[in-house]
Amino acid sequence: MDYLQIKRVKSLNGQIKISGAKNASLPLIAMTILAKNSVSIKNLPHVADINTLLKLLSNLGAKFNRGDEITTVDTSSLTETKATYDIVKTMRASILVLGPILARFGHCEVSLPGGCAIGQRPIDLHLKALEQMGANIDIKAGYIEASAPNGLKGCEIIFDKITVTGTANIVMAAALAHGVTTITNAAREPEVVQLCEILNANGVEINGIGTAVLTIQGTSGKLINIEEFSVIPDRIEAGTYLCAGAITRSELTLTSVNAKHLSAVLSKLEEMGSTFTITPDTITIHPSKIIKPVKIVTQEYPAFPTDMQAQFLALATQANGTSIIEERLFENRFMHVSELQRMGADISLNGHVATVNGKSKLSGTDVMATDLRASSALVLAGLVADGTTDVHRIYHLDRGYDSLEKKLQNVGADIKRLKEQQ
Repeated sequence: MDYLQIKRVKSLNGQIKISGAKNASLPLIAMTILAKNSVSIKNLPHVADINTLLKLLSNLGAKFNRGDEITTVDTSSLTETKATYDIVKTMRASILVLGPILARFGHCEVSLPGGCAIGQRPIDLHLKALEQMGANIDIKAGYIEASAPNGLKGCEIIFDKITVTGTANIVMAAALAHGVTTITNAAREPEVVQLCEILNANGVEINGIGTAVLTIQGTSGKLINIEEFSVIPDRIEAGTYLCAGAITRSELTLTSVNAKHLSAVLSKLEEMGSTFTITPDTITIHPSKIIKPVKIVTQEYPAFPTDMQAQFLALATQANGTSIIEERLFENRFMHVSELQRMGADISLNGHVATVNGKSKLSGTDVMATDLRASSALVLAGLVADGTTDVHRIYHLDRGYDSLEKKLQNVGADIKRLKEQQ
């Protein structure tokens, strides 16, 4: 098993190219199930979750060719409709195949999902919506068994709670449904917006894109022809490297990035003292010598993203004063706190609120990644900790970051990937 070894550096300097968004790529790969042609996808990140979903499609009979620049996915040969536990257990986003397979074939079996242990992410909202669209759904022996022998039917769906994967799943299901589907309280994340824009550009009429109410005109079971597209930049990867610049007080330039997707993150970094130079596809951070404390509440887009909470918590350990970080979306998403405390961070937890007393003098030690974003927070802490920090269980990190240690090495970080001793 690999781990990352990090030693403190005075500063970083240079450019980091941002990869395609993992959270956009996953529904877009699932979307190829709706296509009658081989689909070419540019800018797919090289991360474990992408490989997992491609393997899942391959097991269902699809063919794919993974290139450095372009990946082609051909689901015309897809025949199997059972997504088995051995793959789905490693990644919750595997549930994204449920809607499109059911819409295309009228039946499917999908294992109940696994993934990061950051709290309950119930799929009951997905299942309730599919039932409203006419599906019969049973849960048997850990599998969702769904059938709609006469096809799914458009209807009005109101999500009780905003759900990103739920919105994506139902948008894909509605794309092939009979009639019109309206989704109220839909997620507005850029990753959902891109899915809707691509479907809309390729024969599925969708109105309200980017708003909380989506209206989808189904194709009545007809597969669509999907033209080549490029995945949007990863806003969470970008936010993580901006935090690397802020915590090390280093000027970094991010390229191939969309600042419009990062408004909440940039706003909080500005509150903490940083300024920015922004062009249509670059962001340069000009960090402050003194990091100011901050108050953060995680909420759905366009508010502050839960996927940036851990990184800002690490940054807050170096602020001059007390920061308050409230996690409203996932109940178990403070597992990185105990690891940061091992490094010397002064953090107290009260339910879903973390109080971070800065400035803490951090010391390198052995720490353990507990989930994807927690692992990047430990890397950030390691950049400013005295001595050596060894971050273990980085298979979490590899699920969502494309070449993180190489990108940091290129801007001067003392970080390397090593093998655990047996």
